Amino acid sequence: MILRKICLSAFVVLLSSSLSVAQTYPTKIVRIIVPAAPGGGLDIFARAVAERLTPKWGHPVIVENKPGASTILGATQVAKAAPDGHTLLLTNEQTITSNPFLLENLPYDARRDLTPISQLISVPQLVVAHEAVPANSMKELVELARKESSKLVYASYGSGSLPHLLFEGLNKVAGTNIAQVPYKGIVPAFSATAAGEAQLTLVGVSRAQQQMQAGRIKPLAVLSDKRLPELPQVMTVAEAGFGEIDPGVTWFGLFLTSGSPSGLPEKIAKDVAEIFADPAMREKYVTAQAMTPIFSTPQAFGEVIAADMRRMENLVKLTGVKGEQ
Repeated sequence: MILRKICLSAFVVLLSSSLSVAQTYPTKIVRIIVPAAPGGGLDIFARAVAERLTPKWGHPVIVENKPGASTILGATQVAKAAPDGHTLLLTNEQTITSNPFLLENLPYDARRDLTPISQLISVPQLVVAHEAVPANSMKELVELARKESSKLVYASYGSGSLPHLLFEGLNKVAGTNIAQVPYKGIVPAFSATAAGEAQLTLVGVSRAQQQMQAGRIKPLAVLSDKRLPELPQVMTVAEAGFGEIDPGVTWFGLFLTSGSPSGLPEKIAKDVAEIFADPAMREKYVTAQAMTPIFSTPQAFGEVIAADMRRMENLVKLTGVKGEQ
């Protein structure tokens, strides 16, 4: 009985201490590490978050860019930071759900070293084709690509990128032979497709809109659980019969170093969600960019990550694709 009372008292003290830390956080400068170069989507979003959190928290919140090595450098910095919640990671799904299956000997463990705070937004990707491709759906694309005379190529962003995984998956399950042409990033890959240098790629809705309106590209399918309101006629990849090769949506998420005081993920998630409850903020940085607002709880984000990891593990096994650092 005495031992039980001692254990209970210790638990109460520990819980009270954690709650106290969450209530007084932060106590110094907070750094948001972005594993990408300045000026990109992750960087712009992180700077918007930092700008609004600074007055809310009463301490400077700064963004530090740590690009390179398939986001590994930035992720490792946060994974090995002091577990006090003052170093955060704002990244995309590549860091957490792709790298562990595409790359060997990672210096961080996505499950063990990084604690989810919130899935901030999602960005459904479109399977797009150059306007000259005589196919308007995934079914028609497969029929075309199975012909011996077909010489279709897709533009990827490099080994292990979403286009690489999807189209190599299609080659495996549908018996097609669509060749890869790797480019150094989304922008050159998409530009090559719009210009007709490549016939296929994946791209976010916001980036695709102008070229679709100009008639240079057309959507064949969407990587999403449901059709998009702005493109209701476009099937999801799963509806088209290829759910097993769907690499999933792109998302932005916020993480902190594992071992940080309990209660911090919930506090930070709540504070960030409050920032984006402002209609002007949400319109400028989310809706106008054709992103879907999420701003989830840590628990909900953890469930998304677990499902994405299962999906990615299966797809990497199917395709045999390897990433590059």
